[in-house]
Amino acid sequence: MERGNGRYVALGWRLLGVPEVITLGVRPNYFDYTGEEREMICASRIVLYPTDHYAEFLATMGKAIFPSLETCLYGDDKIKQTTLFNMLGIPHPRTRVYYHLHHGEILDRWTFPFIAKVPRASAQGRGVFRIEDRDQLKRYLGLTRVAYIQEYIPHERDLRIVLINYQPVIAYWRVRRPGAFKTNVFQGGVIRFDPVPAEAVELARKTAVQCRFNDVGLDLIGHGGKWYVVEANMKYGRRALKMKGLDLKEIIREKLLSEEILSPPGA
Repeated sequence: MERGNGRYVALGWRLLGVPEVITLGVRPNYFDYTGEEREMICASRIVLYPTDHYAEFLATMGKAIFPSLETCLYGDDKIKQTTLFNMLGIPHPRTRVYYHLHHGEILDRWTFPFIAKVPRASAQGRGVFRIEDRDQLKRYLGLTRVAYIQEYIPHERDLRIVLINYQPVIAYWRVRRPGAFKTNVFQGGVIRFDPVPAEAVELARKTAVQCRFNDVGLDLIGHGGKWYVVEANMKYGRRALKMKGLDLKEIIREKLLSEEILSPPGA
């Protein structure tokens, strides 16, 4: 546990080192916290980075948390994100989910190439495949019982927009390397700070507000004169922020001390 001056309490490690925040860490059992620590959690005006381990319980108790409950719960589940985007009318690539007994139906609806993803607990561009034939599809289906199939939208680059408390703090392009189809920086994509269309930034802002994602990196693809929200990343990389001289901890700290996070903006 890290002791600050005790103004705010965090469970996850995202704000470790911020002097106004006491970081307790995420313990698997609530009673792994000492009596003093449990009292601190319950007394704090807001609990920061509760993670999906504690976010639901704190929200049920009526405790203010940051990030939001939705940010914590949707982060590692592409299936839930797709359902949410579709129900809210957010432009999103055509996507269908097939559970194990229905894998044989995939090629009834899809033609090669298409995108297949491991739908849960995959990040940094891992678990994303462009499927071009039956053998590749078979190998992909050997990795997951739940198939997440998405239309392939040709693109040389995509757009990552990071929003904190629903406000964009950075927007940048991720350009795929020659011969690759992934733009993810961990998979060899290159960060570019070319001008970003205002309509894409506004779509990201509206998406964050509608979905109640208040600490998120949204990935967008532009194609045929339209922008699509591909997915939400709650564990987004910080390389572009550092390249621009931005400190994520300091950005959140300023919003916390100004109480902006305690009084989030409306839609």
